[in-house]
Amino acid sequence: MLTPAPKMVQKQRQTFIYLHLMCKKQARKAKSDQLFSFLIKSPMATFHCLSSSCYHYKNCNTGFVDFRFKRSSYVVRCERGSCFNQGYSCVERDEKRRLRILIAGGGIGGLVLALAAKHRGYDVKVFEKDLSAVRGEGRHRGPIQLLSSALAVLQAIDGNVAKQIMEAGCVTGDRINGVADGVSGKWFIKFNLLNHAMKRGLPVTSVICRMALQDILLNGVGLDIVRNKSKVVDFMQDSNKVTVILEDGQHYDGDVLVGADGIWSKVRSKLFGQEDAKYSDYTCYSGLANFVPPYVDSIGYRVFLGLNQYFVASDVGNGKIQWYAFHKEPPNNTDPPRGKKKRLLNLFGQWCKEVVELISETQEDMILRRDIYDRDMIYTWGIGRVTLLGDAAHPMQPNLGQGGCMAIEDCYQLILELDKFVKNGLDFQQSNEISTMLRRYEKKRMFRVNTVHAASRMASKALTAYRPYMEFGSGSLSYKSSPKITKPSVLVVRAFLQIFMPQFMIWMMAGHGFW
Repeated sequence: MLTPAPKMVQKQRQTFIYLHLMCKKQARKAKSDQLFSFLIKSPMATFHCLSSSCYHYKNCNTGFVDFRFKRSSYVVRCERGSCFNQGYSCVERDEKRRLRILIAGGGIGGLVLALAAKHRGYDVKVFEKDLSAVRGEGRHRGPIQLLSSALAVLQAIDGNVAKQIMEAGCVTGDRINGVADGVSGKWFIKFNLLNHAMKRGLPVTSVICRMALQDILLNGVGLDIVRNKSKVVDFMQDSNKVTVILEDGQHYDGDVLVGADGIWSKVRSKLFGQEDAKYSDYTCYSGLANFVPPYVDSIGYRVFLGLNQYFVASDVGNGKIQWYAFHKEPPNNTDPPRGKKKRLLNLFGQWCKEVVELISETQEDMILRRDIYDRDMIYTWGIGRVTLLGDAAHPMQPNLGQGGCMAIEDCYQLILELDKFVKNGLDFQQSNEISTMLRRYEKKRMFRVNTVHAASRMASKALTAYRPYMEFGSGSLSYKSSPKITKPSVLVVRAFLQIFMPQFMIWMMAGHGFW
């Protein structure tokens, strides 16, 4: 090793001491130009400092020395050059090495995660196959319910965006909500969503049009982050990175890949192989009625139950009521042109006035139909640097209205784990550390989403035996035309639900300990 000239020794020692103190005081807070000047003025001191016991480590494979500060996501690298004048030159590259997050899918979950990652300074890219579909799918799927827990997550991520969402939505949690019998219209159970939210200082449950929600999120994230016409079709990963492959052949590298590409997730199929989604046995008609019922100021939403069918109605503001009619039947059936409304009136025509009125007040072209699918739960959502969230991980039936809320909560848990990873100064290039962090996120979410997934399936299956009244006739219409004498077993179930359901709703609204 070359030795510096004697006249340089004192200056180098002073600089070495300064550099070492900077490291101990978390040198990341120093301005890069100040650090640059010290490194260049005394290259020998730089060499000694980098080989000392500061917060550094040597990367023998690349020949670089990573200058990593405690509790920082930034890396400054110094590359040793040639010797000259009995000393060393050192060229600082001051790379702000940020955690690189790749997100497949620009739906609600993907956009919420991107928004959170953006605010934390991470390098995030969202790949969406068609932004027009992102904006337009809301008409097909209807508004989305945001429980207090989901709204609180959005507030924690971006207060301004959350404010826009709540202003664009319609509060339903400040009115009566619950379950009623479809034929008689009598309440089965009512939920008090307002008091539980107020006790915990949480926003009140609302509903919002999917198109409006996704537009607000998209504007918050920015089109510079969301890449349109960019469908992820494959990915590769190794010990240093994960690479997504787009439909047009482009490749992008990252440290983490999150599949947020819905129930038909390409990322999931590449992780675990192709599998068929499960038909729920129900088809769903959704409609939007330009109609203001007389009870709109007192009732937020109601679920009307019936034998092998149910009906959900919710105020969505602006003089409109959104409704969903579910009917048990084989998949892939179709209706004749302009025949949806007629069929619905045949199916629900003998139900209570509130249901029949909503169907009658809806125009034919505002009624859409789709079959409902979900998937069996899996107990790991990823491998290595790749994980899933939302419907890509746990698609569920919409009868509890919790699919979107669970996706938003997934985002929050994942961003917490990413923050801990960066805060602890762990290495992005160490695949084992990345994998451990992602599996921890999955484990923390597993019980909650499994519970909601199971509850949504059980709710649908229970309707196959829903006969709340004693029957005194025979034939297919006996249930609807019999005198309305409630079965004793129904009274027992109702009493049980009146005890259990409030606790379940509190658990749902509390966000599994987030708040």
